[in-house]
Amino acid sequence: MPKTIKTATLIGATGLIGSRLLLMLQEDDCIGSIRILSRRTVEFTKPKTKVQVIDFSELKQFRSAINGSDAVFCTVGTTQKKVDGDEEAYRKVDYDIPVNAAKLCAETACPRFLLVSSVGADSSSGSFYLKLKGEVEDEVKESGVPSVSIFRPSILLGERNESRPGETIGKVVMKVFSFMLPSRMKPIDADDVAMAMLWAAKQGREGFHIYQYREMIKASKK
Repeated sequence: MPKTIKTATLIGATGLIGSRLLLMLQEDDCIGSIRILSRRTVEFTKPKTKVQVIDFSELKQFRSAINGSDAVFCTVGTTQKKVDGDEEAYRKVDYDIPVNAAKLCAETACPRFLLVSSVGADSSSGSFYLKLKGEVEDEVKESGVPSVSIFRPSILLGERNESRPGETIGKVVMKVFSFMLPSRMKPIDADDVAMAMLWAAKQGREGFHIYQYREMIKASKK
């Protein structure tokens, strides 16, 4: 039976998956209030939703914003273009924010942490991006949060608010040849990832769980 989540906290509400997830949280009767943590002011006029603008590098402030959450969803992420190829700046977003969020969940007794990672995440990878995602997963796994769910999508399908020409071309190619790809590499709609995250949060299964393409599709249909 789905569990009621009194306070759901979302980090990354303006992104492709986060924006879809926010809509689902707002419409779900199992969700009480929604707390959005953001680096900048954003306007959300929907019911049950409150925006808190914070400096994620200020851990005391971050901790206060996390405190009282029953589930924390982290869909935050940046791109090399946004940080002008600065790997340290990239790490501050894609590593520091999710790792600190998980640790603060444990400190404040939040029972559920759900994170969007990437297919191929591996801390021993030679790829900067996949190695970083793997390192994040390793840290989150050891955070002490009772229920941790990791989602590893490949190419995401759906309309973004920003233009990414290279990704758009990749989507077309991947969709055409998806039948030739291993299941975990298949492109997936952002709605399916968001729905899988919501389903997993309401289940609240203890332990460390990884959702690849097949698991996300299956969960999104329940």
